[in-house]
Amino acid sequence: MLIVPEREIANLMTREAAFDAVEGVFAAMASKDAYNFPVIREAIGHEDALYGFKGGFDKAGMALGLKAGGYWPNNLEKRGLINHQSTVFLFDPDTGMVKAMVGGNLLTALRTAAASSVSIKHLARKDAKVMGMVGAGHQATFQLRAALEQRQFEKVIGWNYHPEMLPNIEKIANEAGVPFEAVELEGMTEADVVISITSTFAPTIMAKHIAPGTHIACMGTDTKGKQEVEAALLAHTTVFTDEVAQSISIGEAQHAVGSGLIAATDVHELGAVINGTHAGRTSDDEITLFDGTGVGLQDLAVAASVVDLAVKQGVALDVDF
Repeated sequence: MLIVPEREIANLMTREAAFDAVEGVFAAMASKDAYNFPVIREAIGHEDALYGFKGGFDKAGMALGLKAGGYWPNNLEKRGLINHQSTVFLFDPDTGMVKAMVGGNLLTALRTAAASSVSIKHLARKDAKVMGMVGAGHQATFQLRAALEQRQFEKVIGWNYHPEMLPNIEKIANEAGVPFEAVELEGMTEADVVISITSTFAPTIMAKHIAPGTHIACMGTDTKGKQEVEAALLAHTTVFTDEVAQSISIGEAQHAVGSGLIAATDVHELGAVINGTHAGRTSDDEITLFDGTGVGLQDLAVAASVVDLAVKQGVALDVDF
């Protein structure tokens, strides 16, 4: 069994490699060459932690496995550790034998950012100039770095529940040579692309905050009850997602479908746009929305990629198991 420790991931995995892996697996999902297993996510009754499993099988990439992990909200304050903790396990699809164990913390951040970045590539207007960020936590910095590579953005605007955290994303904008401005939510109408990355259970973004022609990537809703945008907004957008079943059950679309504002058939796979079987954006005034729920196949794709890189660079640990 190969082991790629968390400490090695930063020197191995690039945003470009994560983007390619996620874009490829979205395409495979839409072509029915890859599928996810049902998600298990439970409150364990200790440390207020949520723990679960996401897995699947990508026949195109021959990646089989799962990610085990979750959210420990007290880690940072009590132990100086990040709150999200995960590990990816890969298995040989021919034999069922364990193939690799890979640190999943940084990989999760990179693959989540890659997903919204893929959606921007395929759905945002080509002339998008203003990037809007709703959320300024740890994951938001990864989101913004990846997003800025997809268009020639001339400005970043940002809003956060806790304004004192906005320097986190201002720093990323400045590093990219793009000016940053803190705005109220009403100011998001200036944005051509909006990424929402919060953990709220009540909608933050309302229809009045989004201008015609905007592309929205909702990346924070991955649990029943979570909600970042008001359900009515989805009724006026063309909705895309990583996986329809997750989108309508634990993703942003759960609320719009549950209230009858849209049907499950109104939610489309982003992979279909990548494959060319869905037109994607059809006009400059159309509002598109990507509901990024986070699927196990994303984790397997980036983990398989990093294992290959680790072997090539001689940093993978090979243990008899």
